[in-house]
Amino acid sequence: MSGGVDSAVAAARAVDAGHDVVGVHLALSRAGGALRTGSRGCCTIEDAMDARRAADLLGIPFYVWDFSERFRADVIDDFVSEYQAGRTPNPCMRCNEKIKFAALLERAVELGFDAVCTGHYATLVDGPEGRELHRASDEAKDQSYVLGVLTAEQLAHTMFPLGDTPSKALVRAEAAKRGLTVAQKPDSHDICFIPDGDTRGWLAEKVGAERGEILDQSGAVVGRHEGAHAYTVGQRRGLSLGVPAPDGRPRFVLEVRPVSNTVVVGPKEALATAEIGGVRLSWAGRAPRERSFACHVQIRAHADPVPAYAQWSDAGLTVTPETPFDGVAPGQTAVLYDGTRVIGQFTIDRTVSAVPALA
Repeated sequence: MSGGVDSAVAAARAVDAGHDVVGVHLALSRAGGALRTGSRGCCTIEDAMDARRAADLLGIPFYVWDFSERFRADVIDDFVSEYQAGRTPNPCMRCNEKIKFAALLERAVELGFDAVCTGHYATLVDGPEGRELHRASDEAKDQSYVLGVLTAEQLAHTMFPLGDTPSKALVRAEAAKRGLTVAQKPDSHDICFIPDGDTRGWLAEKVGAERGEILDQSGAVVGRHEGAHAYTVGQRRGLSLGVPAPDGRPRFVLEVRPVSNTVVVGPKEALATAEIGGVRLSWAGRAPRERSFACHVQIRAHADPVPAYAQWSDAGLTVTPETPFDGVAPGQTAVLYDGTRVIGQFTIDRTVSAVPALA
């Protein structure tokens, strides 16, 4: 129970369904004085109190489990090391993979519980070959992308009571009807361990901010930066280039090179990506029978899925989209779909430009 409206209603529905429910709030930070600011962050003191009030109203036991050390090692430290390597990580994916459906589920099973129930918007279908993860009925709130890291074993011990709800407005209305005080609580956003939203400043404190050069594709210096970690592929704003492009058109970040502490910029068309490949491959249920298959691929939480062709082996997976991806950054997660069903996911570690002459 995060302290938000979704997990509170999910717990209420689990109780209504006749399950023996225990509420658990995850303490993910040792910063004991941390307080929520508006809709930024989560897992604060305020959130823990909101979760406890919801559990009391529902008449279920409530506990706070301290996973702060594991969260720091598996999510925060991973986030920092990925940026140091010039990649753009998704900490929500790592949190779901390592904390909510690994550390939490492992402890729950050890204690004799059957499943972890959350307020995520996704649906589970028991198919002929095991449990399948599908998109939520409310596409605007669908969270299947960030759940793409779940394995068959984890899906077998998971419940998503909100997946079939047509809209978030209905969840809030239900919470209000039940008397839950979090009915109109704002959704959390941004990175939970950077509650003020200043990712650039936070990273500067962790990895340092060393000035370096911004180059064009020919290698000419066109500006300077205050730290390469502050940039990501596809970025346009905040470049402060001293030398305009010959054609006067905007330039975008094409590459971040942490070893040389340089950032490469170029025209928008150079962001077009004809192929991606990656590691950390996992399947959400059964693996595909064929080593090559058609699918749709989503490379960001709110991006449109793109028709593509995938090939996989023990070494990893390669995806070729029917139309080029736009601005793919190494470190992002690619989630594969068959219709509404999540097939699996991988972390992007290599890309092939659709415009070789500009690469």
